[in-house]
Amino acid sequence: MPLSMAPKGERHVIGKIGGKGDTRKFLESLGFVVGGAVTVISEAGGNLIVNVKESRIAIGRDMANRIMVRQEPS
Repeated sequence: MPLSMAPKGERHVIGKIGGKGDTRKFLESLGFVVGGAVTVISEAGGNLIVNVKESRIAIGRDMANRIMVRQEPS
């Protein structure tokens, strides 16, 4: 599922990052890498606040739609 649809407070694993090369590089520079953990903290005005690599980052819904995640196994 896209990160934009992930429930708040649940830890997910990044499975795929879509988009063109520049978009993927930008997201990787923010810490969004395949296999990495990500948690949605909150949503406001279509933007998401997420926790990635011990940092909180705000991203737009369009970018969040390019990040595919799956729920982290317990």
